[in-house]
Amino acid sequence: MRPFKTTIPIEEARGLLRAGVEPIARTETVPLAAAAGRVAARDVAATIFVPPFSRSAMDGYAVVAADTRGATRDTPVRLRIGERVFTGSTPTRAIGPGTCAEIATGAPLPDGADAVVMVEESSRADDEHVLIGAEAKPMQNIGRKGADISPGDLVLRTGDLLNPSRLGAVAAVGHSDVEVFAKPRVAILSTGNEVVEPGAPLAAGQIYDVNRFTLAAVVDAHGGIPVLHAPARDTLESLNTALDACDDADVIIFSGGSSVGDRDLLIDLVAQRGEVVFHGIAVRPGKPTMFARIGGRPFFGMPGNPTSCLSNAYILLVPFLRATARLPLYAPRTIAASLGRTIVSPANRHQFYTVRLEGTVALPAFKGSGDITSLSKADGYIEIPSDQHTVEEGTTVVVTLF
Repeated sequence: MRPFKTTIPIEEARGLLRAGVEPIARTETVPLAAAAGRVAARDVAATIFVPPFSRSAMDGYAVVAADTRGATRDTPVRLRIGERVFTGSTPTRAIGPGTCAEIATGAPLPDGADAVVMVEESSRADDEHVLIGAEAKPMQNIGRKGADISPGDLVLRTGDLLNPSRLGAVAAVGHSDVEVFAKPRVAILSTGNEVVEPGAPLAAGQIYDVNRFTLAAVVDAHGGIPVLHAPARDTLESLNTALDACDDADVIIFSGGSSVGDRDLLIDLVAQRGEVVFHGIAVRPGKPTMFARIGGRPFFGMPGNPTSCLSNAYILLVPFLRATARLPLYAPRTIAASLGRTIVSPANRHQFYTVRLEGTVALPAFKGSGDITSLSKADGYIEIPSDQHTVEEGTTVVVTLF
């Protein structure tokens, strides 16, 4: 056994991870239909007016506003209908004194018209005439050409997250695709002689690989591309071969082998090929977590126990990965709840304690670091600082929701 010589506080680990982020520089061009949630890699400026023509904002009648002066429901103004203008069509007649055009919402405004009267403020006199029952103001119910966007306006800036409204703005200026930052490729594999693929028969002393799939789900949800590799055995030869297979990754995550047993060899792997940034955090669960650089690339050695691995993935990997992918900070939802049972926490370790919610009561869900149901049956977690030994039943706690 090779005990941890030291562990570092959780906030120090977070600071080292923030300092170790290198935002992705690669870019790619993707169709708009595939761009939601991506991050813009260049500015997009308009080359056209939006809307490209003045248009009606209502169904009704395009008129010369001066023709409607003094119009009321009791004393309407009678105008002759010159034509009907629909969306996608082009007006063929200019509007002169005493005339108007029936017009649909979004249809181009005919020349000469300077207002639109809503259909609700009119009545038909006959097939060729309409009675206008309200006085119109100039530019009433009209969307002016370029009122939204003009040539030269930036509709997207480098670093913007492509949400639905920004995608709409890019589409509005005629772009069918957009340049975005590439998603980081994240190599993921589990280590251990006991780890086998789900679906294979279990021999004595073996367990199914859990962490590869939980980590992949976290990576996929937070801006990365998970690249799954087969488990590696507990030998330096196997670990080195597995590491070589991750050569095209931007971030590498091994789970297992990061603790202090004779077969926990990740520290030896990093000593041979990289540099340890930290190894061991004063948290529970997840103490045997490592962050290193190998060949200039960030390398995470995550605990083998499923709850420890997934817990630290939420707490440490997610912020690191999102910053690498240039995504906004992750702000999980929190709620206040009353603790349903007293919790005793180990001294000098910051604890992330899983709970399930029953109404406004938070009940302990944590079983052990090796029990995946500590998380799968939990709704979130509470944090217990390292200097707090007991949290009494009935205490109001802040639950961070998964």
